[in-house]
Amino acid sequence: MPVAVAAVLTGTAGAFFLWALDAVTRVRISHPGWLWALPVLGWAVAVLYQKAGGRSERGTGLILDEVHEPGGGVPARMAPLILLGTLATHLGGGSAGREGTAVQMGGALAAGTGRWLRGLPENHAGLLMAGVAAGFGAVFGTPWAGAVFAVEVLRRKTGRMGEWPWCLGAAWLADRVCHAWGARHAVWPEGMSLPLTSVPVWWKLAAAAVCFGLLARVFVKAAHGLQGWLKRLVPRAELRPVLGGLGVIALVYVSGTRDFLGLGTLPTTPGGLCLGSFFQEGVGLGAGAGPGLGAGPGLGSGMEAVTWAWAWKLLFTLMTVGFGFKGGEVTPLFFMGASLGHSLSGWWGLPGPPLAALGMVAVFGAAARTPWTCVVMGMELFGPGLALPLAVVCLLAAACNARGLYHPPVLTRGSV
Repeated sequence: MPVAVAAVLTGTAGAFFLWALDAVTRVRISHPGWLWALPVLGWAVAVLYQKAGGRSERGTGLILDEVHEPGGGVPARMAPLILLGTLATHLGGGSAGREGTAVQMGGALAAGTGRWLRGLPENHAGLLMAGVAAGFGAVFGTPWAGAVFAVEVLRRKTGRMGEWPWCLGAAWLADRVCHAWGARHAVWPEGMSLPLTSVPVWWKLAAAAVCFGLLARVFVKAAHGLQGWLKRLVPRAELRPVLGGLGVIALVYVSGTRDFLGLGTLPTTPGGLCLGSFFQEGVGLGAGAGPGLGAGPGLGSGMEAVTWAWAWKLLFTLMTVGFGFKGGEVTPLFFMGASLGHSLSGWWGLPGPPLAALGMVAVFGAAARTPWTCVVMGMELFGPGLALPLAVVCLLAAACNARGLYHPPVLTRGSV
């Protein structure tokens, strides 16, 4: 009973989050001046967390620790706080994702449901895991991947697999509820396949997997290192997002484009670069600068710009989540992986869309150290035709990164 109630609440919250996220993104694109508000928005959210956040400040790390060793519990206010914080980040153009929001909302709602229905203490870990699965599955429209994610990211902490049926049921129900509310998910090209008829193709796939894994490794090490360095250099937490917001604004002018702001799922201008661009052959970069911005000195045009899009997105994302803005990392990692896959396809003579699809999920799988989640997610999004390449690439990429996003120090110092 608590799992079903938590799933319905999480699916409803997920639908509202997707609608609100789309709304604030369109407001930002239609009114480019919101970019200048990013430092102020970051400061306001940080102050809000200082005044009212309490244990919620620890974010995803708190939920993972509560699964392993129940302590003070997950406060119900975590859900509205992370929702407001993430929407503020995207309104100003911060390059963040949404899985952190989904996981925290799902965990907080599950914990609150358990307290409301007086769930048994021994079911605490399973209920939180079901909430994590429900949040992930509803927001991405991938219930199977949501269930695998909850088990895979937490099995190191629990050592148990018995929660799997509850996670799958919660993720499926939350996804159905989210759809029933009319929430929209991105539509990806289905029926993809990659010919694996020769040894050189396998070697190219293996080399691509190593590249995806190294990109994930660079991101994780840079994000963890930046967070620790900033805490020592800037002790006042409310000032870090101010600096990050100013850094994002500077990057917009250096790159000469706004295409790397926000999720990256919508083009900032007609013909601009977005995540879906990497699933088209011969993609170039449109006039993404927007009003008042000329071509920046660091970014070329056309295919040259697309080739290095993953590096620019990496910088924008580190400047956002590394400096304390709320949100997640998954969708920016999707962008980085798809961009790198598209670039590698041009260099190595492989089909662009399938390699972009492999990169999209493999970089996230390597960064989070959840390769099987991403194998399942890839099949849910792109069809079963990529099953074998997905398994090979995701597992090999994950082997190239020893420490994941959700490993310490995130669990001990908090999570963005």
